[in-house]
Amino acid sequence: MKRVNYATILLAGMMAFMACKKDNNPSPTPDPNNPDKGRFVIAALPITGTSQADYLLTAPTLDSGTLSTTGNGLEQDGTYRYYTTSGNLFFSMLYGQGNPGAVTIYKIDPGSLALTKLSDFQSETVQAFAPADNDILLVKAARNADNPVSHWYQVSTDSLVIRGEGQFNSLELADNGELAHFSWIQQVGNKIFAPYFCIKGTTDGGWTTDYPDSAWIAVFSYPDMELEKVIRDNRTSSIGLYFQNGLTVVDNGDVYAFSPSNTVGKSGGEQIFNATRPSAITRIKAGTTEFDQTYLFDVEAVSGGSYITSWDYAGNDYVVATFNSKDRRSQWQDANRLAVINLVTQEFKWVTGVPEASLISGFSTTNYSPKNGESYIGITTTDNKSTVYKINTATATAARGIEVDGGIITAIQWVPTEN
Repeated sequence: MKRVNYATILLAGMMAFMACKKDNNPSPTPDPNNPDKGRFVIAALPITGTSQADYLLTAPTLDSGTLSTTGNGLEQDGTYRYYTTSGNLFFSMLYGQGNPGAVTIYKIDPGSLALTKLSDFQSETVQAFAPADNDILLVKAARNADNPVSHWYQVSTDSLVIRGEGQFNSLELADNGELAHFSWIQQVGNKIFAPYFCIKGTTDGGWTTDYPDSAWIAVFSYPDMELEKVIRDNRTSSIGLYFQNGLTVVDNGDVYAFSPSNTVGKSGGEQIFNATRPSAITRIKAGTTEFDQTYLFDVEAVSGGSYITSWDYAGNDYVVATFNSKDRRSQWQDANRLAVINLVTQEFKWVTGVPEASLISGFSTTNYSPKNGESYIGITTTDNKSTVYKINTATATAARGIEVDGGIITAIQWVPTEN
């Protein structure tokens, strides 16, 4: 089964962890001259053996060295894990595939600098989540047109209890006979932007759509989660991919959105890719809730027919983006090329210093950037060699960093010892 990003978030049993005070600010930039202030956590899936679960490995730097999954790390319980940090806490979350999942919480011990487990919880399965004010906002999306109600939850990052919850009708939100399925959620000022794609959500329709050539963002107020409006742009297809954030907020507050143009429909009983718009980037200016009609960056044209599958904001208006060629097109996050894009100037460069596209079998799905114009991403090649590369966005060049022996890198995070 294809490995895709999924998440489960804590929805029950949180009171046991209330003593651990934290905030939801982005993880602080590590001081390279003082690695005792934290550790990088690298999740890697062993290549050999019977384990189908990631191992969590730690390192003081990403720039050099070698790690091994043999006899090292903390083995996770179950496959399909997703990782994130909040304050000085590291969350390992199991997607339950329709069943209750689990959340395991770790921290870096200030004395030993080892990754230490704090607690385990059972959880509800959700499809999107993000920090919002002093909460983590979670959305459990409806996938069946016969039961179109989606749910949202607000988990306080101070008390780790659910302080609010509500629901909305995904069929009514789309207002076209299909379900609005959020690809992700993003706080923008005092609002929540929720880009969505449409799916039929029926026995014969499933994940297909008859509306491939529009991009939608539902705009909610926060924290009351009242739907204010839906904004639409017909210059691109839908924003992001399933469980992949297609939005990023740059330093001046402008919001950029990418479309992979990879929606699926049905023709003669067969599934076909039915978007006619190119893979492109649009913009919403800071303080507004409308697409900027003066901005459209057709990345499919400048990339020779490839399309974006993910991106990470590296600071200074740059993103590092993964790309896939149209002959390898997929609904998911398959990719084998890496590019640097300046969102403001629309400068596009393929990254040099990485393996040839034909040799790349995958990228890590959770990556790290200190937001200084550099980004770290794991690249696995067809010979099962997995290495972290540091991408310099100003020069679009990559430098080899730490290698993982016997494992495929799935995630990279920085975890400080203190908030």
